[in-house]
Amino acid sequence: MRSPRKRALSILLALTLVLSLAACQSSGDPENPYRGQKLPVLMYHHVVEDGQACNDMTVTVSRLRGDLQWLRDNGYTTVLPRELAAGEPLPEKPILITFDDGYRSNYNLAFPIFQEFEAKVVISIMVYMQDNAASDFITWPMCREMMDSGLVEIGSHTYFLHNLGDRGGAFDPEGVNGVQREPEETDEDFQARVLDDIQKSYDLIEEKLEAAPTFFAYPFGLTEPDADELIQELFPVTAVTLPRTADLTDGLYDLPRYTVTMSKSLDSILNPPLKTVVKAKIKDLLGM
Repeated sequence: MRSPRKRALSILLALTLVLSLAACQSSGDPENPYRGQKLPVLMYHHVVEDGQACNDMTVTVSRLRGDLQWLRDNGYTTVLPRELAAGEPLPEKPILITFDDGYRSNYNLAFPIFQEFEAKVVISIMVYMQDNAASDFITWPMCREMMDSGLVEIGSHTYFLHNLGDRGGAFDPEGVNGVQREPEETDEDFQARVLDDIQKSYDLIEEKLEAAPTFFAYPFGLTEPDADELIQELFPVTAVTLPRTADLTDGLYDLPRYTVTMSKSLDSILNPPLKTVVKAKIKDLLGM
């Protein structure tokens, strides 16, 4: 077993390598107002009452309240995608809180907690659910009420592309998911199935809420090169699912997000051990 001194030296050498690799990377767009700035992005989904069973997509009311209290105690300030899109100056310790899917619990249970802490949040909806008044999901009037508070922004999670229908919204490990293109799909079929769906989600949000959405959350965190042009044309801020802090030097597209679950504290997510940080950074820089 290596001694503590040798382990510390290994970490120091690895950190030196990370800094050297980072220095060799492009400095990004010189006109980017956020060059050199970091932004942690948190991803939540569904909220349940205390005592109910949770999975990797759910947190309890107490956990959500505790997370917002922890962020306040540790000096974080929540920001919205529209503020990023406008190039507004960031606070000293910014954080972006996102909720995917648009469950009814976001309104019934989470929204009062957002108001309690004056926390800003973006909720990305699967617009098919609002268009068809699905009982487990937020309605257009709920979206409007939350938006009117100034705390909540409504983003797109596509219209029907979150594997809805016979897959019930579940990820298919052996199939095509979200906005991904099918192997033999023609341009015309891809346009009708994927691009028109994304455009429809944008148009309905703009129509129903009288405000164009600025944020797009990729279903299952999966991108598709053939959809990038339209998505980036419509939405100035987009997000995927990768457990690291966003470097805004790279712009506002494909922001990585930390998935929040009951199994890990917010402190452990945002303040991981140095060894974990170094390993993750090396993998990131090497494209692994």
